[in-house]
Amino acid sequence: MFKNVFSTDGRIRRTEFALSYLIYFGVLFFTVILGGVTKFALFYILAVIAWFAGLIFRVMQGAKRCHDLGNSGWFQFIPFYFFIMVFADGERGTNKYGHNPKGIGNYNTIDEIGKKEF
Repeated sequence: MFKNVFSTDGRIRRTEFALSYLIYFGVLFFTVILGGVTKFALFYILAVIAWFAGLIFRVMQGAKRCHDLGNSGWFQFIPFYFFIMVFADGERGTNKYGHNPKGIGNYNTIDEIGKKEF
């Protein structure tokens, strides 16, 4: 979980996608609250940096989640597609974006027939 978070290669599960959003909003909330309580401009600058880095982080994680559903990463910009990304199960087996992160359907047992076990 959380390997190559700033890359669009591969697929991620719903759990990692949801945790990505929780981490992003937690960091952003923390920096904004610190800025409001302490009145230091440094925390507002940190909040802007956290927002920008989080934006890139969320787009990359969204692309991976779209790949798990068998779609291009551009699908995440469709209105209300976020709900599909959160609630829909990923494609079984391997698709053109990689192996299923759950491991379900990644191989066919029929290929194992007749092979010796060592």
